[in-house]
This record gives sequence, C-alpha cells and structure tokens, in this order.
Amino acid sequence: KMEEFLNFTQLKTSFKEAILLDYYTAGFWWAKEMNFSLIQLSGFMDLLNFALENLSDKHMTLGDNLKELERAMAGIGEAGSEGRRDLNFFSIEQAKAIIDYLVTSLFKHYKAYEYLFHGRREEPVISNE
Repeated sequence: KMEEFLNFTQLKTSFKEAILLDYYTAGFWWAKEMNFSLIQLSGFMDLLNFALENLSDKHMTLGDNLKELERAMAGIGEAGSEGRRDLNFFSIEQAKAIIDYLVTSLFKHYKAYEYLFHGRREEPVISNE
C-alpha cells in the first residue's frame, strides 16, 4: 500500500525508491506502535516528509534541517500556541519521542541520505531477472 501511495514505479530496480519506502514504512509502523491517532499519524508522516524534502529538494545542511524541525515543532504543549506546521495535537512526551525517532532514523545517517539524493553515481542497468 505504501508503495502505491508514494507512487513508486521502479521499486525493483531503484535503490533510492527502496530506501525511501523502507524509511516511510518504518516510520509508519513506529507511529502505529506509539498508538498515534489518525491525525497524529498524518502529522508525523508529514514531519518525515518535511525533513526529507528539506534535504532532497532544498539541499539543507544537517544544522539547517534541525533548525527547521525545531521551528515546526515550536509551541507543542503550550496553551494557545500555534506551531508553524500546526502540530499541537501532539503532547510534549510525544514530541520528544518524535525528535528522538528523527534523530535515530534520519539525522544520524544524514551523510548517507545526502549521498542518496545528491551523490554523483552512474545508474547501472539491471534486468528484471
């Protein structure tokens, strides 16, 4: 289902698509294990995508991407505050867990993801066999 949702058409021959499918699927199952509500699950998946887009499309450095995450999550748990990405449906404990997850799943491996998106490499031709 995730493959269809992400519109991946070359999963069998694209290393990049396979890695991204794994990243989003692992994130989805982590959020399910955290018992996030549907809106929280959607917000969490949006955060995963937000962090990856900052890296892939905007070529943000690790530091800049962390600053953007901080801005996006600012105000969570504060009465009457409105975070930039309107994530007030998360508790402070959930926000801390999300940050820990992003650090472990993406930010600790930032150089590898930078290479995935921006590294110069030749695409080998692989048959379906």
